[in-house]
Amino acid sequence: MSEPNFFKTPAPASLREIADWAEAEIHRGDESLQIAGVAPLEEAGSGSLVFFDNTAYLDQLRTTTAAACLVAKKHRDKVPEGVAVLVCADPYRSWAKVLAQLFPDAMVPREPGPAVVSERAVIDPEATLEDGVTVEPGVVVGAGVEIGAGTVIRANTVVGRGVKIGRDCVIGPNCTVQHTVLGNRVFLHPGVCCGQDGFGYAMGAQGHMKVPQIGRVIIQDDVEVGANTTIDRGANRDTIIGEGTKIDNQVQIGHNVVVGRHCVLVSQVGLSGSCTLEDFVAIGGQTGVRGHVTIGMGAQVAAVSVVSDDLAAGGRYGGTPAKPVKQWFREVAALRKLAERGGGS
Repeated sequence: MSEPNFFKTPAPASLREIADWAEAEIHRGDESLQIAGVAPLEEAGSGSLVFFDNTAYLDQLRTTTAAACLVAKKHRDKVPEGVAVLVCADPYRSWAKVLAQLFPDAMVPREPGPAVVSERAVIDPEATLEDGVTVEPGVVVGAGVEIGAGTVIRANTVVGRGVKIGRDCVIGPNCTVQHTVLGNRVFLHPGVCCGQDGFGYAMGAQGHMKVPQIGRVIIQDDVEVGANTTIDRGANRDTIIGEGTKIDNQVQIGHNVVVGRHCVLVSQVGLSGSCTLEDFVAIGGQTGVRGHVTIGMGAQVAAVSVVSDDLAAGGRYGGTPAKPVKQWFREVAALRKLAERGGGS
């Protein structure tokens, strides 16, 4: 069996082109040097570009045989002789810019060729598709749906009645989208479920009475949602995901949640109903957020934490319950000392 290569090998680029893409300065090396590809530090060959921004990989940097390295100014002298040095403010962001130029198909996967609506898709006659929409086999599109130009709907996805999808979106295979309005350039990875009932019941001794969920999901421009993530529609108002927010795989977002602009939610985060994340909040994996709390703008929460009360803007938090990291670290250290003292008695 042949070894597949899912992304086309890019044409070689000069060191000058790489520097321009990366917004970097050529500190050492010939501008005409040809870069034939990219690689990790420890696997790079004579034509490869690498980057370095984490001192944990200093040993790999010292022995790399790459052609060129993207590196911050403070680390430029650590790059071995014979390796061209491209100095930049943020090597990882510069690396991303270069990869976007070399591998554009890896940004948002699109099939080459003209837009096609498959004969094996089921599209209600009352749906409206602008020119340039691609619909793959097995897709079901309900009545009143509107889909903007350049959008791709992957195989076996269901788009429910009345859903609005903006332009240049990609809806991955096996997604379910209902009671939802999507902006432009939204990317839903495979298996996303969006707009289903929120978890609402009036609990009582005679049983739990279902509370109808009559809100919507609003996803603004340039949002990316990871595979198998679920976003519940609002109960009596909308669930909102702000523009530019990036959501990892297997995240649960409950009804009435408001996520601000440019937030980051890492895998297996759970947001309970009616909590609010202001802009630029970042939450580490497997963290739970209690309902009706607010996390202030720019706050960061460590992985495997529990947010049970409001968190102020700009802070760094962690633990169960989440608290400022310095306090959390002091408590952990105190518990460790207590345990050591008890173990020696």
